[in-house]
Amino acid sequence: MTTPENALSLTIDGTPDFGSEVLKSLYRITGRSTGELRRAIRAGEPVYTAGLFGNDHIQVVPRLEKTADYLDSLGITFTVHEWADGAREQISIDVMRQIIQSADGEFR
Repeated sequence: MTTPENALSLTIDGTPDFGSEVLKSLYRITGRSTGELRRAIRAGEPVYTAGLFGNDHIQVVPRLEKTADYLDSLGITFTVHEWADGAREQISIDVMRQIIQSADGEFR
């Protein structure tokens, strides 16, 4: 999966082997196939990446938030990364939400 220059991503911690119900729910939220999701989880890659400051910002950011909320509701730990100018940095979920809030005004 190619990561945009400026993005936020969610990576599931560890390599849990989720049943089909969890993968189907993640598919409905992220739009990624269950095969893609399973491969990303096993490889320690993001299950969802939302490009910021682009034309599709309004569509991808809600999916990012829903993915985080869904994983959190199941008690599944995950890591949030901010990608800025191609460099990746781990951030907290609170910082992720602050970034989203600060960007929202520019796209509505």
